[in-house]
Amino acid sequence: MSSEMRVVGVRVELPANQPILLLREADGERYLPIWIGSVEATAIALEQQGVRPARPLTHDLLKDVIAGLGRELQQVRIIDLQEGTFYAELVFDEDVRISARPSDSVALALRAGVPIHAEENVLEEAGLIIPDEQEDEVEKFREFLDSVSPEDFRGADT
Repeated sequence: MSSEMRVVGVRVELPANQPILLLREADGERYLPIWIGSVEATAIALEQQGVRPARPLTHDLLKDVIAGLGRELQQVRIIDLQEGTFYAELVFDEDVRISARPSDSVALALRAGVPIHAEENVLEEAGLIIPDEQEDEVEKFREFLDSVSPEDFRGADT
C-alpha cells in the first residue's frame, strides 16, 4: 500500500546548510522530510518556480532522453528507508522499474508531471504529523519557499 505525495518544497536546514525536501500526503496529514543534495534541491526549486534554463539541466535531459527513446515515465515511488537512506524507483510503461535516489526521482517527476508515491512502511517509519497548532510552522515554511532563490542552494558542495 502507498500514498500519493505532493511536493511542499525544499529548504536549507541550518546550521548544517543541508537541503531538505518536504513531501506531504495528498489525501492525508503525514509529511515526509528527506535530506537531499544541493544540486537536486536547486533542480526541484527551479522547476517549482517555473524557471527554464537556457540549456537543459540533467533532469531536463533525462526527461528528453526518456521521450526520445519512446518510453513513458508513469510514476515515482519512494519504496524503502534503510539506516537513514531513502530509496526510490522510477516506474515506466510495461512496468519497467529503475532504482533511483528520491531527490532525482522527484526532480524528474515534477518535470514529467507524474505522481509521486511513498510506500506505507516508509511513511510509518519516517512520516511526521504536524498538529493543527503547528500549522503556522507549515505556513512559515511555505513563506520561506516563496522567498528562496536557487542561489541560496549554492555553495554546499564547493
